[in-house]
Amino acid sequence: MEVKEYIIEESDKLFCQYGFKSVTMDDIAKHLGMSKKTIYQHFSDKDELVNILIKDKLTNQNCTMDFCASNAENAVHEIFFAITNIHELLTSMNPKLFYDLQKYHPKAWLHFKEFKENNLGKCIFENLERGIKEGLYRPEINKDILTQMRLDQVDLLFNQHDHYTKNKYNIAQVMAEITEHFLYGVCNQKGLEKINYYKQQSTQAL
Repeated sequence: MEVKEYIIEESDKLFCQYGFKSVTMDDIAKHLGMSKKTIYQHFSDKDELVNILIKDKLTNQNCTMDFCASNAENAVHEIFFAITNIHELLTSMNPKLFYDLQKYHPKAWLHFKEFKENNLGKCIFENLERGIKEGLYRPEINKDILTQMRLDQVDLLFNQHDHYTKNKYNIAQVMAEITEHFLYGVCNQKGLEKINYYKQQSTQAL
């Protein structure tokens, strides 16, 4: 692994644990066991480090969404597949990350917003289309409205996480719960049978 990649990977661990604001370049240098001078040879400042880190994360997330869509048996399976893939990421993530990102790293926040509105929105819409074509989702659903509602749920979760986590649940648990609720809302009887099947499969895998 190259030094730059190593710095990004280890910094990400610190950010996920403590948030962006709380972690300084001194903290990163100490964690890495290297001088700040070495870090500054690769990044002009913390903001550039965060920008590159977020871009990498979003690129990886895009690849994950494509992988889930391509390898899932059907639209319902795609949702379960996606939740499983994102679970580890969300479990280790400090909810403050998104507040810090929006307030202290506007360029990185813009990247996230563009990803959410374009890539994530497209993924949600295409899944709804797929589910209707496969006869698993109710044909009368309004795909535009439900896509926006789903994006709003993501916003709500990250911006008002305290209302949902209440120090009892992590973001991954809340995301899984509201996603399942969303899925029950769009599925027809055939789709509901698929939900029960994949839930049973998930339970057996534990």
